[in-house]
Amino acid sequence: MFFQISLIQKFLTLPAKMNNAEKLRREMNLRGLRGEPFVFLMDFLMENPQIFSFDSTPEELQWQTSAKSSVPNSGEKPKLKYWNAFPVAFSEYKKGFDLVQQHIHNGDTYLLNFTQPTRVETNLSLNEIFQISKAPYKVLLPKKFVCFSPEPFVKIEKGQISSFPMKGTIDAGTENAEELILSDSKELAEHNTIVDLIRNDLSLAAENVQVEKFRYLERIRTNNRDLWQVSSKITGNLPENYASKIGDILFSMLPAGSISGAPKKKTMEIIRAAENYDRGYYTGIFGVFDGKNLDSCVLIRFIENQNGRLVYKSGGGITFMSKAETEYEEMLKKVYVPVG
Repeated sequence: MFFQISLIQKFLTLPAKMNNAEKLRREMNLRGLRGEPFVFLMDFLMENPQIFSFDSTPEELQWQTSAKSSVPNSGEKPKLKYWNAFPVAFSEYKKGFDLVQQHIHNGDTYLLNFTQPTRVETNLSLNEIFQISKAPYKVLLPKKFVCFSPEPFVKIEKGQISSFPMKGTIDAGTENAEELILSDSKELAEHNTIVDLIRNDLSLAAENVQVEKFRYLERIRTNNRDLWQVSSKITGNLPENYASKIGDILFSMLPAGSISGAPKKKTMEIIRAAENYDRGYYTGIFGVFDGKNLDSCVLIRFIENQNGRLVYKSGGGITFMSKAETEYEEMLKKVYVPVG
């Protein structure tokens, strides 16, 4: 009798002990089972995930994908009149970079996404940046952050799951830019690592996982310059009951490999030590589930409101072939607004 009561007490107290990520995972599974649409946000460390109704109000969340949107088209858009960036000093950046390289040479990690904050000044508010930016995915958490992401995380359509890891950036104005980025041995090694990592991640939930498209280029127009970004497409087939496990599927792949590194667990420890700042929702995940299909993105190209000051968070992948000066410049190239 005592044993039975103990089991009942344990069951009743279990939900209270669940962390926020576990609660969200279960809630997503339940809504997936019901075929109930929802929208979600996950921060990088999965400490403050949030779930919203599909028709969330603009005061709660505003979002837009290439296929769906929570906000109507507005009229005349504001103009970007000035944009000034104040990054961390190179000497400060190099301290973190050197720590990453130390761990790489020790064999603790072989690819790590190293990021840093850059303070920006502009005439626009977060809401106005949301209005003028052009990107496959846009997210505005009012008074908190705006994101205009070019990188899908996973898509699920008719039982097929796809991921699109993005690794490799170059100034499109550079002579022979397309050829240079695709022939760069460091970029190739980095991209291969991420593709292999994402393929393994997808295999946790799907069968017949394959690289459908390897290292294709996408052009991004910004307020500073045009950029070429390199991506790949990886696909797999989900079981028939995937909707009832939608939370399990997503959480098995987190954090996203392209913005953490490999191996994930140890690399996450190194990231926290080397970056010395809180990513928050930056490099987390945003997604839309319509009751059957899912579309999601990695929260990169991200501006956060920190007590009235705007901070842009950016970075890039570090390998043993990386050079601090080159990586620092790549980090700065990603501090932009895609306006046209």
